[in-house]
Amino acid sequence: MNRLFLFLPLALFAVMAAYFALGLRENPGEIPSQLIDRELPAFDLPPIQGHETGLASADLAGEVSLLNVFGSWCPPCAIEHPMLMQISRSGVVPVYGIDWKDPPGAGTRWLERNGNPYVRIGNDAEGRVAIDLGITGAPETFIIDRAGRVRYRHVGVITEDVWEGTLLPLVEHLQAEEMP
Repeated sequence: MNRLFLFLPLALFAVMAAYFALGLRENPGEIPSQLIDRELPAFDLPPIQGHETGLASADLAGEVSLLNVFGSWCPPCAIEHPMLMQISRSGVVPVYGIDWKDPPGAGTRWLERNGNPYVRIGNDAEGRVAIDLGITGAPETFIIDRAGRVRYRHVGVITEDVWEGTLLPLVEHLQAEEMP
């Protein structure tokens, strides 16, 4: 009986170690979203300070687009930003932005320093739209189809490999599809 109690903690540790090891094999950039193939939640955000127009979900209808959630406080957003600038300059797909939980003026100053890849930017200072989108952290990017449906969610930094290997092929495929 005493031997069983000696091996029980070891057995529990082995089971937990195997469970966590399997979890580490998952790619955190591919967190599933309940929004895939569903209509983008309706929103109408005000502009960030210094801009005249905000961003509404209706602005994304009619064309394939990228919707990027960022914040001036977000170090990974700064890493991703040059890639967003490159995507924007390419003209392949319009890039829209949601400035998430920034203090007034912070997003504007950040974009003035780093460049603005966004066609339009909405200010989600309260984080309500982020909740509707299921945002877990910034940056996160969604591909929206012409009908206004979420077709893909990328969590984390868009690298050149992510753009070339995942996002661009999907954008091109969706652009080639006929409108339903």
